[in-house]
Amino acid sequence: MASLNVGNLGEYLREQRRNAQLSLRQLADAAGVSNPYLSQIERGLRKPSAEVLQQVAKALRISAETLYVRAGILDEREREELETRAVILADPSINERQKNVLLQIYDSFRKENGFETAPEDSGDGSGLSAEGTDADTASKPSPPSN
Repeated sequence: MASLNVGNLGEYLREQRRNAQLSLRQLADAAGVSNPYLSQIERGLRKPSAEVLQQVAKALRISAETLYVRAGILDEREREELETRAVILADPSINERQKNVLLQIYDSFRKENGFETAPEDSGDGSGLSAEGTDADTASKPSPPSN
């Protein structure tokens, strides 16, 4: 795991807040954290938890994974993998069974190229799992063999 760079995170949060044209108090209210606590995060004095970062990201309407990378909780490669999975799962043009097959193929290619695969559901409420979302997933095909 990357080292925590709280100053970089704070500067980034301040920039995002200003781009969203929100005062510190407005963002704190929207994220459900105290104004002083958010101020300390922006100044690099506090290390926020993943839950707080998720609340702030939601309030700013930005990717929580981006904040996790900035805070050193998640590395860039993991963020890219999660975003790839999220895009596949959000595609309305394919059904849940097709999404699962596509994710299995993606995982098999990553394994073949020496990368570990992410857990199908990280338990963080991100909804990155398509498991159990459609009756068609009960008979999932196995990943393709080489």
